[in-house]
Amino acid sequence: MITLFWLLVGLLILIALAIILPPLWRQRTVLAADMDTRNIVIAKTRLAELKDQLQSGALTQAQYEDQRTELELALADDLDITTANATPAQGRWLAYVLAMLLPLSALALYAGLGTYQAITPTPEMLGAAQPATPNVEDINKMVAKLAGRMKTNPTDAEGWTMLGKSYKYLQQFPKAADAFAKAYALLGEQSEIMLLYADALAFANNEQMAGKPAELVFKVLAHEPDNITALWYGGMAKAQTGEAAEGVKLWRKLLTLLPPDSPAQQEVKTLLSKLEAAAPGGVAGGAPTETVTAAQAPPIALEIQVSLAPELQASVTPNDTVFIYAQALTGSRVPLAIIRKQVSDLPLTVTLTDALAMMPNMKLSNFADVKLLARVSKSGNAMSQPGDLIGTVESAATSDKNNHAIVINSQVK
Repeated sequence: MITLFWLLVGLLILIALAIILPPLWRQRTVLAADMDTRNIVIAKTRLAELKDQLQSGALTQAQYEDQRTELELALADDLDITTANATPAQGRWLAYVLAMLLPLSALALYAGLGTYQAITPTPEMLGAAQPATPNVEDINKMVAKLAGRMKTNPTDAEGWTMLGKSYKYLQQFPKAADAFAKAYALLGEQSEIMLLYADALAFANNEQMAGKPAELVFKVLAHEPDNITALWYGGMAKAQTGEAAEGVKLWRKLLTLLPPDSPAQQEVKTLLSKLEAAAPGGVAGGAPTETVTAAQAPPIALEIQVSLAPELQASVTPNDTVFIYAQALTGSRVPLAIIRKQVSDLPLTVTLTDALAMMPNMKLSNFADVKLLARVSKSGNAMSQPGDLIGTVESAATSDKNNHAIVINSQVK
């Protein structure tokens, strides 16, 4: 076994020398442009695949946008890498040195640090290694680098668009809205940028489409009545303002444009049935009906007093984000109503209503009891992360008009 081991060592050294030495005998030019071209071709191929998956219904619009943003970030980072132009010609003398030094160094290091018993695998060594995946810190660095570039090139509309998508991916919606606003100012009324801008504005405003987001969406529909994304947002805008019949008309049209039996079509069908039920007597054939009035559906209003435990005061800053929201006791964790504040606002009292719902079919009035939460997010992300501070009321009746007190007194693990 030992003899075989040393034979393998010798073979590996020869292979290493065969790889390392030839380039040192000749000058080889490697152009950075070649690498950039290759990366761009790969990115275009992957983008075409994503578009095909979106058209076939294999990806939802949100999944497509997220994966496209990741692709654009990776490409931007690749194109920022510079490569050397040539290997110095006088490097040939190094080949002779390496030919002697590499085997001797390897043997010396192995004599001091290695052991031939390691060629017999142990149970621990047989464990499968997990592939490395980009973490949030790496993505934040890439986005920060892109933001730095935009400061020196503020007229780059494509750059602002990419930065907006990046901030949206990180769920930093106010920053995303600012970036898309700059791209919109440069590009004018292009449907894609208008819808991206509307989406970011809505997310930055507790998922509400009213105001500028709805204005942008209906501008797109005026020029492109079959725009799938605009029809989706338009239906949501109408549903949030109580115009159920108008929302139904937009989503019924959307159904005819989506691939049959696709996940996206099934999702719209589910939401459409909920919206149709919200209109008095239903909606027949898309005919307009009266909107739901306060007399027909008593409004839900949960008053919540939020404070931060004294022992946690030192662990927050005034600009940290505070999310105050309600969730169903079982099933989906999507907030039924949500408000965004800052630590500097605490203590405070807020009121959660159906107007703050993220989705038309997921709102407070659909549930008799809900869970109330208040969470301090260091990152500003809507998704809970380890290290966030949180307080809860495990169950509250939506019909209860009394104040509900939440003390933020624990840490998310």
